[in-house]
Amino acid sequence: AGREGDIVGFMAMDIEKTIRSYSKIYRKALVEGKIKDIDDEITIYEKRLREMYNSDAFQKHSSYPSTNAVHVYAVIAMCLGLKHYDLSDSQIIDIINSGFSARRNFFKRLLQCIDRMPNAYQIVRKWNISDHDKRVKDGSLTYDYFRVSERKIEYCISKCVYIEMFETYGIRSLCKIFCMTDTTSYENLTRHVIFIRHSDLSDGNCCHDEIID
Repeated sequence: AGREGDIVGFMAMDIEKTIRSYSKIYRKALVEGKIKDIDDEITIYEKRLREMYNSDAFQKHSSYPSTNAVHVYAVIAMCLGLKHYDLSDSQIIDIINSGFSARRNFFKRLLQCIDRMPNAYQIVRKWNISDHDKRVKDGSLTYDYFRVSERKIEYCISKCVYIEMFETYGIRSLCKIFCMTDTTSYENLTRHVIFIRHSDLSDGNCCHDEIID
């Protein structure tokens, strides 16, 4: 029933409006990346994303409430488009991130405000506990362990639906674009928080992080 509700909810939204919205972001990224024949690439992108949203894989992956499959699939479609050019993974990630710069800068400013608060670590601690509970509840992440003490959180994730979505389209390594959101976020929370990433699932066997007061 949960999955059916998610699918019906998505179908009720304006799919074409969603595709157009992400097309604008992709166009901005292509301009920043100095990609040629942008109009042709945008046409291909919209067709690709439309087909992806209508796929059985999307129906499966959109069943996790804590994961925005609409957004992830839009990014995957961008990655697939850029794979046709002679670009490295890091170049593809940089180009796509440039398209989302406005959103990223807003989030960056928010984190910098939190970083100035004396209870910044406690805020981060609550975020992580809440996120863990949501992920365990819907099964989007599998934790080998999640250890919480007063001044430290450490966890190891061995299975991740983000990785599964990228693997479905044969581009697991490009899931790094989502794995990196943690590291880039904590770069703006340095006054009260130490973040250590030992490994992530885009190119390793697990996602192993430590978050320390």
